Amino acid sequence: MRRISFVLVSVVAWISAVGRPGAETLSLPPDLIALDSPEGETLLFEAEAWRSYFPLSIHFVSQVNQAFCGVAAIVMVLNAFDVRGLATPQWKPYTAFDQESFFGPATEAILPRAVVEQRGMTLTQLGGLPGAFGLKAEVHHASDCSADDFRRFARATLDASDRYVIANYLRKAIGQESGGHVSPLAAYDEDSDRFLILDVSRYKYPPVWVETEALFAAMNTPDSDNDNKSRGFIVVSR
Repeated sequence: MRRISFVLVSVVAWISAVGRPGAETLSLPPDLIALDSPEGETLLFEAEAWRSYFPLSIHFVSQVNQAFCGVAAIVMVLNAFDVRGLATPQWKPYTAFDQESFFGPATEAILPRAVVEQRGMTLTQLGGLPGAFGLKAEVHHASDCSADDFRRFARATLDASDRYVIANYLRKAIGQESGGHVSPLAAYDEDSDRFLILDVSRYKYPPVWVETEALFAAMNTPDSDNDNKSRGFIVVSR
């Protein structure tokens, strides 16, 4: 089994500190494992597919409002790919995407900001936005594949250095509160058959390890805002 160096201890400590502000997060159901627990850290150290973890965690952002989970997830991927955008006033002359500079004429032509602010985004809309930045996105509805297909595909992607997985799932299906949500996946542990979700609503939940079958079932749920098509995942690449 491939193991990550225990240099990761400092990285886990850092991202846990970022993720646990003064306010308490919601309690996790027993089937989910928090990354910043001893068991969660061990899963990361022993994960078989983990290459997405470093670039995503380094560029982690928490969504700035409850409608921007998809925006936050794509911003993390854009910065992990080192896509260059306009310099934001507070960072000039340096460039990096945040959830404000994400929006511009190219995104407005695909999905207006006003729509995202009111309703968030569906899987189909999520898959259309990376193209505004010169990236490719493959949309996979869970109803079109099996849990085994998802496991194989997502694991291979998480072990690559040029692709990222963003999941769209129903929170209540994994015991959380409560509606549709979007966050990147960062690692996969074979022994426990769990994926690591870097939850972008860090004020609400920490990053969690979730069993493949449970995550797939949460993705394989109808979204009334998307013509009752199932949720699922996208794979973003150059």
